[in-house]
Amino acid sequence: MTINNSRPAAGSTPTDLKPEEIQGVIDRILAKEDAAAAKQSVTPAGFRGQAQALSAQEAEHSDYDGDQQDLADRRALRRVAGLSTELEDVTEVEYRQLRLERVVLAGLWTEGTAADAENSLRELAALAETAGSEVLDGMIQRRLKPDPGTFLGSGKAQELKDVVMATGADTVIVDSELSPSQRRGLEDIVKVKVIDRTALILDIFAQHAKSREGKAQVELAQLEYLLPRLRGWGESMSRQAGGQVGSAGAGMGSRGPGETKIELDRRKIRTRMAKLRREIAGMKPARETKRANRQRNQIPSVAIAGYTNAGKSSLLNRLTDAGVLVENALFATLDPTIRRAETPDGLGYTLADTVGFVRSLPTQLVEAFRSTLEEVADSDLILHVVDASHPDPEGQIAAVRSVLADVDARRIPEIIVLNKADAADPFVIERLRQREPRTVVVSARTGEGIEELLQAISDGIPRPGVELELLVPYERGDVVSRLHSQDAEILRLDHEENGTRMRVKVRDSLAPELEPFLSHA
Repeated sequence: MTINNSRPAAGSTPTDLKPEEIQGVIDRILAKEDAAAAKQSVTPAGFRGQAQALSAQEAEHSDYDGDQQDLADRRALRRVAGLSTELEDVTEVEYRQLRLERVVLAGLWTEGTAADAENSLRELAALAETAGSEVLDGMIQRRLKPDPGTFLGSGKAQELKDVVMATGADTVIVDSELSPSQRRGLEDIVKVKVIDRTALILDIFAQHAKSREGKAQVELAQLEYLLPRLRGWGESMSRQAGGQVGSAGAGMGSRGPGETKIELDRRKIRTRMAKLRREIAGMKPARETKRANRQRNQIPSVAIAGYTNAGKSSLLNRLTDAGVLVENALFATLDPTIRRAETPDGLGYTLADTVGFVRSLPTQLVEAFRSTLEEVADSDLILHVVDASHPDPEGQIAAVRSVLADVDARRIPEIIVLNKADAADPFVIERLRQREPRTVVVSARTGEGIEELLQAISDGIPRPGVELELLVPYERGDVVSRLHSQDAEILRLDHEENGTRMRVKVRDSLAPELEPFLSHA
């Protein structure tokens, strides 16, 4: 076949193509359309379009989310779906673009119901899309326990290979954590790259971490995951030991493979992990100092926790105008954000947004982010944000409480905040309200229920407990001004001849400073 290497002018028709070449182009176009139709026929309904684990709301932001400049910067580097690197004609060489990874999902149904297994696979699809992949298909196998060699078993792995070939995928993502041998065994059969759920979540964290501490925590988690999964390159990458080097040498007969390349890599990883742990430990005192200042001033602390993409950052923006990044994606924000707020009656407290949780959150991440999760463990009240429009909100609540138990935060009072009420089923909301003792129904996007939530926070945080009767001279206006601040609660105020008579509730730290103004009348 002869190919015309010159690019035809705009609007012109190539005239040097033979009839069989023209027919080949037509057949190629028709084959593409047939492949697209076949893809639609084999793809489950849960994987068409947007993954179900993502929000279905059309409006992603509200007026309280600010300019969202960080989100604009992130999306400025996003790859575009639908662009291929495969050339149909050499004249297209100027238009080659980097395409998204095309992935097929695989999971096991070992316990629970079929709906639970499907929801887990839909969530994996949302994770894959967040990482920058295009989900083509997904399959679930009913099995009592994973196969030790290939995770799915040889027969189902061969079926997975057929799906990969039919869809043209280049990656398989497994909805569980694979052992090194299972990953190698599955790759040997499907002949494409295989990654597991843990590696996918770590990749998302690596993309979204911005602060120095967040990047160090993610790198530490990645190295902990990588260490037992290193692959060697054979004896050719080994270093020889021994030899005749004067009297210090070991002499003949002592030559051996020495330290292999994989052992050298492991030693470098352990050294890097030790350095990262020292760096993270060095960042801890600054955070503890800030927390100690809040505790010394007895400022109540409220932590926003919940499943990823439940709307925690949107709720923080609604309550404090923080302007943090909001995106309809899993693990959009990783770095904790702390803002000062006050109750409707003027009592001050801090509001902290934390990293989102997910089912089967990798233990490496829990350990690496333990210093960040201490903000939740040291809080006075937890706002547990739940996506009420999600197919399985009870599963989200259970997953979050499992992580809270790991960081010793289950003893802290908790308010269940049922978010996205404008998109949720009213029957689901009522079912959750019957299950949980303390619930507030809100919509961070529309503002529904925000006043009720503020009142619930006011009732739930520790309030000043020392009640005093004071008579403050008029020349000590600074004392009256101090009592009008966010550290005290004024119960009564009267202006008398000798000064301002006040009945107040203050915190223990402020009571000694007010002893000269105590009134015994």
